[in-house]
Amino acid sequence: MTRRQYLDSLQNFGVLLLFPFHTAMIWNDFGSRFVIQAGEDRGFSVFLVLVSPWFMPLLFVVAGASVRHALERHAPGEFLRRRAKKLLVSFVWGTALLCPLMTLFARRRLYQYNGGLWEHWRYFFTHTTDLSGYDGCFTLGHYWFLLFLFLISAAAIPIFSWFSREAVSRRTETLPAPGLLLFFLPVWGMYHLGNFNGYSLGKSLALYLLGYYLLGDEAVLDKLEGGLPWLLGLWGGCTVLSAWLYWRWSFYGDLWVNFTGWVTVLTLFPLARRYRTRRTRLSAALGQVSYPLYLLHQPMLVVLAYVILRWPGGIALQAFVICAGSFLLTLALCLVLEKLPQVKMILGI
Repeated sequence: MTRRQYLDSLQNFGVLLLFPFHTAMIWNDFGSRFVIQAGEDRGFSVFLVLVSPWFMPLLFVVAGASVRHALERHAPGEFLRRRAKKLLVSFVWGTALLCPLMTLFARRRLYQYNGGLWEHWRYFFTHTTDLSGYDGCFTLGHYWFLLFLFLISAAAIPIFSWFSREAVSRRTETLPAPGLLLFFLPVWGMYHLGNFNGYSLGKSLALYLLGYYLLGDEAVLDKLEGGLPWLLGLWGGCTVLSAWLYWRWSFYGDLWVNFTGWVTVLTLFPLARRYRTRRTRLSAALGQVSYPLYLLHQPMLVVLAYVILRWPGGIALQAFVICAGSFLLTLALCLVLEKLPQVKMILGI
């Protein structure tokens, strides 16, 4: 069985969303700080409130659904070796080299630091605060996702052997489509398990397992696709209510966040399955560079933002240039590096 094209489409969508998401983080007025800050803007923050509940959860669910197909081609041991080679190598060099580079510019912007990269590199590995990196101290940056994905991939292997997907499918396939909404409860319930400054291993594992057992099941997806009208209505209602609650009262409760995030994931999967089933030249090209795009997008965005924010201009223009410019520059860099055989293993191309 080949990997379903709609999974690639969802993955590409998630990676492309990184650019507007992290651009908006420059002006966020809630939650954790970004590496580069330029004040606060309510409009960008509402966008983040609407996207953040499902943005990274979508990628974990896609990863879980994808491994269902990967394990049909590779034994568990071989699968984990491949994961380690791809994820851990990228995690190490990304944290050791690119995170210090990003926080160097954060430190220069926040504290007018004018020292060199080597001095800052030593500072980076000897100072910690909240792990956001906005003050120049140690952070995993966006590479936390690579570490989490490897850890939950390893933890899930014995779970897959203890609970066969066939046995689980016999139970889940009898549920009516609205009953699938209740699976947000284990996601919410595991949020505080292995929680590091808002990044939860427990929640990530729950989403990964739901991708494997639930949204990797074609019968479940048939059911969701049949319920798309009411799912779209529910998603629209959740979106409007979330925007209104945050704009009016800055409300951002964990229970509501996890429910709206799960509703969005349940809506996006059947939508992608219905409309993104054909492999096009564009989707194939994006799929080939999606991983290096993830690795390199934030350093490029941070450096470009550091430059653009020093120029005169309104927030809208600055945001557009940072978002579009970082995408084009990162894509160009990926295409250049793709031609260099010695970096292919590191970038996972």
